[in-house]
Amino acid sequence: MQELKGVGVAMVTPFNDTGAIDYPALENLIELYVEQGIDFLVVLGTTAEVVTLSPEEKNEILRSVVNYNRDRLPLVAGMGGNNTAVLVKEIKDTNLDGYSAILSVCPYYNRPNQEGIFQHFSAVAAACPLPVILYNVPSRTAASIANETTLRLIKAHKNIIGIKDASADMALGAALIEAAPEHFLILSGDDATALNLCEIGGHGVISVIAGALPKQFSTLIHHGLKGEAASAQVLQEQISPMIDLLFEEGNPTGLKALLAHQNRCINHLRLPLVKASTSLQNRIKVGYSKLV
Repeated sequence: MQELKGVGVAMVTPFNDTGAIDYPALENLIELYVEQGIDFLVVLGTTAEVVTLSPEEKNEILRSVVNYNRDRLPLVAGMGGNNTAVLVKEIKDTNLDGYSAILSVCPYYNRPNQEGIFQHFSAVAAACPLPVILYNVPSRTAASIANETTLRLIKAHKNIIGIKDASADMALGAALIEAAPEHFLILSGDDATALNLCEIGGHGVISVIAGALPKQFSTLIHHGLKGEAASAQVLQEQISPMIDLLFEEGNPTGLKALLAHQNRCINHLRLPLVKASTSLQNRIKVGYSKLV
């Protein structure tokens, strides 16, 4: 398995004027990330608007990314859901050739207890031919993966190799870093606090802002991972206002507004998401002008 440390980009799904997937834009984004120092790519995650993609579209994106990437960066496929049986079947039926791992979100809406979360991920791990990265994002799922459950899963399943923690809870992250085996990957899922997690022993980030500012954010995080706190803090102070703007009206709303301003994709989202307000788009443009 290729190393999944450092900065991973949570990729958007670009759409064209008709609302169909813009594959040339997708290919161009991959070229950008390869050129500007990104360490790995995450496909079909939250940022990809995956819940509004059809099964056929998801499969075509998975295959297209493999073709465009040409083995240059490690790839992670987002595969999650709140119906365990359906998700298990999807994992078994999906061609995951070319991918290093899957990223699987905590079941949402159902609000399972910790035993339900454990049983869900146990079924995912048993069905998956690849390593599994857990995804804890309580702001979206209304349920959180407790550290005790994560440790139990690590012990029960050798192919559960990491967690993307988007809780922004530094105490939770620090406790897991202290308790987890050394080989277990602990990746931030929150751009605003990613540097903090890396500085206390985290292994990197799966980032939204790196999708539009790959070199800047990658440099910031790598300074943090190397213990170069002063250099990292300077970059953090520069980029923090843009992080706030990108999440002000939700993700990927802000990110697509910035990518459109950069002429990397059209500012189109699928309902129920809509493009950023005019006010936010203007402030993103101003903020971006200060970073380039």
